[in-house]
Amino acid sequence: MSESGPPIRVIVADDQAIVREGLATVLGLLADVDVVGQAADGAQALAIAREVHPDVVLMDLRMPGVSGAEATALLRAQAPSVRVLVLTTFGDDASIAEALRAGAAGYLTKDASRAQVAAAIRAVAAGATAMSDEVGARLLQGLAPAPAAPVADGSARPARGDSTRDEREEEASPASLRRRHANLTAREAEVLALMAQGLTNAEIAGSLFVSMPTVKTHVNAVFAKLPARDRADAIRQALGRGRTP
Repeated sequence: MSESGPPIRVIVADDQAIVREGLATVLGLLADVDVVGQAADGAQALAIAREVHPDVVLMDLRMPGVSGAEATALLRAQAPSVRVLVLTTFGDDASIAEALRAGAAGYLTKDASRAQVAAAIRAVAAGATAMSDEVGARLLQGLAPAPAAPVADGSARPARGDSTRDEREEEASPASLRRRHANLTAREAEVLALMAQGLTNAEIAGSLFVSMPTVKTHVNAVFAKLPARDRADAIRQALGRGRTP
């Protein structure tokens, strides 16, 4: 499941045949990916997974019968080593939360490029998480303070306890993160700051000019030192919002 190892075994699950077949064709062109099955719904994805033992299931959310979220939860219970990467049209908060609660390791919307999908598959297969920029932004919005409250003259002022945008950016800077979490190294704080901006592991690797395995090592170290259960939990702690309920 790496550049030097066997190809990543992927199942593509989507109820739209043209989308499913198109994804399978595109992914089949990648030297490090082997598409081992195609499913038209969640039940079929589960049946194929039991037979072929994939590394990653590329899962649509809205499918007839067993939905993508339901299939993700069942798959995580039956085969915990299989990683689920959601690829869906829906980028709303409820859909994101539903998928992450079910155990998805990544979440992309269907406006993602071929390179982004490929990078996300490699990331989740390597044990990391992968979120599109839109999903990362929504996660951060969910952590942000409430909007400023209007005052009598029509202007706005921050509600009690709220921070300005500059202050929130400072909260998530590497220097601030190291002050809040003194056990982090400088590089781990940089990685955590980029995670808080919604960057995927692949994007972090490009930003810091390091390899994906190096990023994965730093991300795992951050999870262990905070400690955090997952990426969303780490981001919440990075911004001082506490652990995920």
